[in-house]
Amino acid sequence: MTRYGTQFGPDLTFLGVQPCDLSDPDSLRDLDVVIVGAPFDGGTSHRPGTRFGPQAMRQACYLPFDGSRPHLALRVDALADLAVRDAGDVEMYSGDAERSIADLENAVHAVAAAGAVPVVLGGDHTIALPDATGVARHLGFGRVSMLHFDAHADTGDIEFGSLYGHGQPMRRLIESGAVRGDRFLQIGLRGYWPGPETMAWMAEQRMRSYEMTEIVTRGLDTCLSEASEQALDECDGVFLSVDVDVCDPGHAPGTGTPEPGGLSARQLLDSVRRICLELPVVGVDVVEVSPPYDHAEITAYLGNRVVLEALSGMAARRRGLAHDPAGPLLEGR
Repeated sequence: MTRYGTQFGPDLTFLGVQPCDLSDPDSLRDLDVVIVGAPFDGGTSHRPGTRFGPQAMRQACYLPFDGSRPHLALRVDALADLAVRDAGDVEMYSGDAERSIADLENAVHAVAAAGAVPVVLGGDHTIALPDATGVARHLGFGRVSMLHFDAHADTGDIEFGSLYGHGQPMRRLIESGAVRGDRFLQIGLRGYWPGPETMAWMAEQRMRSYEMTEIVTRGLDTCLSEASEQALDECDGVFLSVDVDVCDPGHAPGTGTPEPGGLSARQLLDSVRRICLELPVVGVDVVEVSPPYDHAEITAYLGNRVVLEALSGMAARRRGLAHDPAGPLLEGR
């Protein structure tokens, strides 16, 4: 674990929050959230560059890095109301996926075992496997559900001759028992993959996938309410995994596998806020931000704001705020 590498710049933390050291238990004491960078793009199948995602998301902001981000709607300040620290980047060599996955899993487990919520900045979606597994090692296999925002199911088996890649982490999580298939909720799927064999496997696991046409027809709020109810059934916490390609490429151009027809940036941010406000979120990752393909930092800003919405939702939940889908935020419901 290092706090910077050759491509990341000295001592760069998420919006300037104080650093912490995963090798020093004292630095993790009494923390609410620990940011972890996962600069890995060795699992990409199309456009690379997500190894630069953590750096981009950490610094994508026009406001001062002063330890404050008051949320206009929620009336909380996540960086002040929560004890948030940045552990820096796990050293992840894209030429050795297995070693990189193991190192990241151990880092995430260290955060969860210390009582903090790991928020992992990717990196390609390969990292969801070690992220959710690291949390499940602490809370118990099968006790953590998954809410997965993505254009793609990521349930492939062997791709390019490998078990590991950004199109396979969800299958590996279910096969390992870390996350139950019937507590795996996917939101925003669309496009032309996977094929019938993989879809049949998903059905056998009793996964629930909300394709974009269903979301448009039934409404995003309705689908989220249904998914949230299932996520809490027989599980102690929810892992939130956000692939920025869940958004239409017009809202997130800097990503490796863009698929037209997705959510708007506004819909994604509202969804993340709501989930972290209403549900016991025990881990978050934000993945597939690829700065080389970004334009005017649109995608990096979106990734940064996804993290801030998640943190703000957690802070509001701690203060006893609740969300009424039919109206404004209510205090102490």
